[in-house]
Amino acid sequence: MMIMEEDLERFDLACTYLKNDQNITAHNMFMDLAHEEMKNNNYRAGLYLILASECKSRQGKERKDELNEAAEFYLKLAKNDKNNSNYAYQCAARCFLRIGRYDDARKAFEDAQKYANKLVEEKRPIILVDDSPAILLRLTSFLRQLGYSDIQTVDDGKSALALITKLVKSKQNPIVLLDMDLPDVKGDVIAKTLLESKPDMSIILITADEKSTPRVRKTIGFGSTAFVQKPFSINELKNALDTTKLSEIT
Repeated sequence: MMIMEEDLERFDLACTYLKNDQNITAHNMFMDLAHEEMKNNNYRAGLYLILASECKSRQGKERKDELNEAAEFYLKLAKNDKNNSNYAYQCAARCFLRIGRYDDARKAFEDAQKYANKLVEEKRPIILVDDSPAILLRLTSFLRQLGYSDIQTVDDGKSALALITKLVKSKQNPIVLLDMDLPDVKGDVIAKTLLESKPDMSIILITADEKSTPRVRKTIGFGSTAFVQKPFSINELKNALDTTKLSEIT
């Protein structure tokens, strides 16, 4: 499920309140967002609850209720979403651990292990679109370390559109890692074009821009599923890929 522009604005505003130590207002906004997403069984609800708990912690208050609610929510997802049970149980275990429910944390971790051997790396193609050879090399290296093998690279927008269109027509479902600053067609134009033809396409934006800049926010609004800011680490790339996978199942 894509993040609606209104929800994105509310999330950004809540983060701003948190950054400015307006913790009560931030807490209330994160809780409202969490409870809305819980109705849709969306994984983002757990993140919002954890952020709400951070607001409580910064006030010097007990954050047990928010983390307990997040843990129980993740357990519910683990039981209902078998394809991602490993991930959901691990999230529940971390939340239980933070509030001292050690037996529950251990059980959730053990349940996660039952599903670990069922996780199979996707063989879908990944398309890297960037005009920097160094960035393409870095991305390729990180992706191979993460277990991906079908990696194709292009260094301009027109070639990217042609390749991705060809893959979609052949019933393949690529993940696109898209630079915003290409020499011919800009990334926001490419993203909009691709999402107009295939609204559920997985696009991860790669840019030196801040997430709050107008063109990045606009492109996210088109339906891009994740964002990575240069320079990036392998963990940041993995988190973006995980976010993309979650957006496809929620």
